[in-house]
Amino acid sequence: MRKFSRVLATTAVAALTATSLTACGGSGGEDGPSVYFLNFKPEQDAAYQQIAQEYTEETGVPVKVVTAASGKYEQTLRTEVSKSDAPTLFQMNGPTGFDTWKDYTTDLSDTEVAKQLNEDVTPLTGEDGSVRGVPFAVEGFGILYNEEILDKYFALPGAEITSIDQVKNFESLKKLAEGMQAKKDELGIDGAFASTSLTSGEDWRWQTHLANGPMHYEFENIGDPNTADVTFEYNEEFKNLFDLYLQNSTVEPSLAPSKAVSDSMAEFALGQAAMVQNGNWAWSQIADVNGNVVEEDKIKFLPMYMGLPDEENTGINVGTENYFAVNSEASEEDQQASKDFLDWLFTSEKGKEHVINDLGFIAPFKNYSETDVPADPLAKQVQAAISDDSVTTIPWDFQYFPSQQFKDLFGGNLAQYASGNMEWDDVVAKFVEDWKAEKRTN
Repeated sequence: MRKFSRVLATTAVAALTATSLTACGGSGGEDGPSVYFLNFKPEQDAAYQQIAQEYTEETGVPVKVVTAASGKYEQTLRTEVSKSDAPTLFQMNGPTGFDTWKDYTTDLSDTEVAKQLNEDVTPLTGEDGSVRGVPFAVEGFGILYNEEILDKYFALPGAEITSIDQVKNFESLKKLAEGMQAKKDELGIDGAFASTSLTSGEDWRWQTHLANGPMHYEFENIGDPNTADVTFEYNEEFKNLFDLYLQNSTVEPSLAPSKAVSDSMAEFALGQAAMVQNGNWAWSQIADVNGNVVEEDKIKFLPMYMGLPDEENTGINVGTENYFAVNSEASEEDQQASKDFLDWLFTSEKGKEHVINDLGFIAPFKNYSETDVPADPLAKQVQAAISDDSVTTIPWDFQYFPSQQFKDLFGGNLAQYASGNMEWDDVVAKFVEDWKAEKRTN
């Protein structure tokens, strides 16, 4: 695999929801060292609670896990770090997150997790080269499809696309999607694509993931991913795929702003749609839907073809957006306790089992082999993409987007466009204007 990472990075999520305490951590002092971990993914709360309990039973060190609500992580972190009992361990979303939180990060260069990082995976570093943020999960995203439904379409009389092998670019993807939409009744589906979730806070697949490829190539042309001056050069390519989703969906475009991610994933799981854009983390969301009809060996990845350069030789988007950091404002003993917890989780045999089987991470460390991946089918396909030198994968460059505020503004404008209340040229103009304003503010 080529171009795996420019730097690896996250989507921030967050407001406190599931808060389950193993012990009151983050205080140190007379009660001894403890760990207070602020987790940003609600779907992983149960796993982290189990991990915290097991670690405490094994070591005697209390670990508190607090999970922020979806879409509220940065807000929650800002609130929590101001408290006397602040998180000792937290997560940052790449270079943009690091710009915000670097003064709260301690040097992790002496930890085993930092030493075990694969050579093609880049940590977040301070000006002195010290490791301040450790990436911990490689993930991939693209278009998920139900092979069973596509095979049914390929067999229909008059199908322009008769094999998935023919889908190599936007033109062929467009023929496939529009062909399936035209024959949706014969296929027993409501749309080729699941609904495009544009409810506020549920639009991250478009404001970041769909924009990732276009901005990756613009950064390549500019030569600086941190630039304040972008033009949204590949906005027409973005629009190609965004329009394809909207116009060949289970719902009318005007209804997209009322849809959540859970709606679109349920539609896919129930066989109401043949395709949906998402990442390898989506398998659990699909498999857990009551009435799921998607077989484990029938869910596959397709690149997000939209007309970008050399896309016939380009695969899915592969990278990492999440980095662990230890709070430099915590006591020395709590900092060390947090480092020890990270080392145990990612380098001990017991910890590795949790990472692979419970958290479902493809971990970017030397002590994990190519077979040390989650058992789910999408994780296996991401690992295969990482190992495939025949295609270029696109790194997760949305980590360089100016701020969550910028992403939210962009998502809101996409919703207005889908509703017919905003022209595309205005969406592009606002993208450029808001990018410049946020970059220069930050």
